Amino acid sequence: MKSQHYLTAGLLATSLLVVGCTQESQNKIGRAVQNWTGTDGVLEVYAGDKLVKRFMKIDKLSTATGTSNNEDRPYRFGYGVLDANLNAKVDSGEEKVYFEFSDYSTSYVFYENP
Repeated sequence: MKSQHYLTAGLLATSLLVVGCTQESQNKIGRAVQNWTGTDGVLEVYAGDKLVKRFMKIDKLSTATGTSNNEDRPYRFGYGVLDANLNAKVDSGEEKVYFEFSDYSTSYVFYENP
């Protein structure tokens, strides 16, 4: 019975902590949990309305940060399997690669693979 009280108290404290956080802090907490549990993300890159690249099995996208000023840089990066033939499946020979894309020049959609 005592352990149930501790669990309830812990959940209440955690809830109050999250409610008191800013939206950005809540997002960081959510990303940390998601990073720990993993994601089967898909990133699609478009040129106009045409799909030109697809990366699959992405664990997370990261925002580049300046080394000297610690400010966000205008691009994202990650690791994923390049879907070379754009068939939405990881085929033999398609390997995990590093990728970057700019906030300025790229239209993209990132989603969790259903």
